[in-house]
Order: sequence, then structure tokens, then C-alpha cells
Amino acid sequence: MKNLEEVIALIPELHRDDLERWMRGALVEVAEQSGTASFSEIQFARIRLICTLRYDMDVEEETLPVVLDLLDQLHDTRQRLYTLSHAVLAQDEDVKAAVLEALAQTRRSRRG
Repeated sequence: MKNLEEVIALIPELHRDDLERWMRGALVEVAEQSGTASFSEIQFARIRLICTLRYDMDVEEETLPVVLDLLDQLHDTRQRLYTLSHAVLAQDEDVKAAVLEALAQTRRSRRG
């Protein structure tokens, strides 16, 4: 966990008022530890992502929630696919072959 001051010190381009606004707007999740705002490693990475979007890529402030929601959905889909892939790998060879064949048929039907 990193406190507010650590986050600001570790991300030089980050403006305190921006971070506080993102906290109020629930773009980042804040935990409270010993009466001060603190951030998990995941939230710290999210803050860095928001900084990249906002400062480097000039994504408008009003657009950030939409972009972050889409990225969250993409991340969730990736996690589900990872879980599904491991479930398929745990199956016997006939099931794995059937899944691979179904995927191949789907690809072929999209092409033509």
C-alpha cells in the first residue's frame, strides 16, 4: 500500500488536485489506513494508467470514465478467458479436441 504522498512523489507528472478529483469521481479506489488515504498496487498502477491517458495521450477528463470502463471490461474478459482456458486444459483429450474444432469452425465461418 502507498499513501497519497508516496503516490504523488513516485509519479512526478501527477498533480495532487487531479488525483483528488479522480478519487472523488471514483476513478480510483482509495483505502484508509491510519486515517490517511492509501492505494493498493493495483490502484497505483491504475493511477499511472490514468496519468498516461490524461497527460500523454490527452484523453479528455470527461472521457476518462468511459475509457476506464472499457479497459475494465477488457481486463475482465481476459481474466474469464484465462480461467476458461485452464478449465479446458484440465479436460481429457477428446474434450480438448472438440473445443479446438469448434473454435476452428467459428474462425472459418467468420472468414467466408
